[in-house]
Amino acid sequence: MKILYIGPQRTHMVEFLRSQGDEVVHTEKRFDLQSEILQGVNFILSYGYRYILSENVIEAFPRQVVNMHISYLPWNRGKDPNLWSFLEDTPKGVTIHFIDPGIDTGDILAQEQVEFYPDDTLRTTYARLSERIEALFRRIWSDVRAGQQSTIPQPSGGSFHFARDKAAVEHLLYSGWDTPIKDLIGRWKHHRLDSERIKGG
Repeated sequence: MKILYIGPQRTHMVEFLRSQGDEVVHTEKRFDLQSEILQGVNFILSYGYRYILSENVIEAFPRQVVNMHISYLPWNRGKDPNLWSFLEDTPKGVTIHFIDPGIDTGDILAQEQVEFYPDDTLRTTYARLSERIEALFRRIWSDVRAGQQSTIPQPSGGSFHFARDKAAVEHLLYSGWDTPIKDLIGRWKHHRLDSERIKGG
């Protein structure tokens, strides 16, 4: 099988896929259905990819385009899922799902909730989420590869964020990605309430 792995380079992920007997090509760049990189590809794996795949690419690879997303979907679809899971105090975890024309809305292949500790930071939680989703992927890949992994539709509800939404909360990240999560939990709710009070006089 030839796999197109899209997203930031993670050598260990490529090595794992190759250890399963697969050929792997990698890109972080935007591509379309006519791109040369898709020649001979059987499966697309997205992990941290910055761009939205075009609908015709998704249609050309039915149930063969999988995304690894570090949130407990349907919570925190879109950008900065780890950050928003604390700011809005929503369920936290990791999800592997098929990609459909929506953003992080496809059927779920597997997911796990992840717990954190008061002394964790955004950096340490991101690292733990990455470890958990990669371990989960390794456990289910053989079944996904063979088309034998069961799926469930995503529940309704949840939340979604654009990249631009982060601008409203950057002042809370006083130590950047080393900001302790205990200082972020539920802060978006408080921020909105404070804004409403100011507007209301």
